[in-house]
Amino acid sequence: MPTSIITTDDLREFKLELIEELKALISKTPTQQTRKYLKSAEVMELLQISPGTLQNLRINGTLPYSKIGGIILYDAEEIQRILNENRIDNSF
Repeated sequence: MPTSIITTDDLREFKLELIEELKALISKTPTQQTRKYLKSAEVMELLQISPGTLQNLRINGTLPYSKIGGIILYDAEEIQRILNENRIDNSF
């Protein structure tokens, strides 16, 4: 097996090529895609609320949902709309 010597210039060139390839990959990937529907656990994490609070929001009609089988789904756009509607701006 032939031996080849790698110089610091070779490593520097490899690093630059690698960085360029990573930049190209990052620019092609879409930024943070939000899903259309979220499950209960995802909504609880997003809103930082407990299961009981989420249930209360469903029961009193604050948070609309769909139930398919035993899975409860929430429309991500609807959650964002509700957050925007209930925003309190304290700037004077």
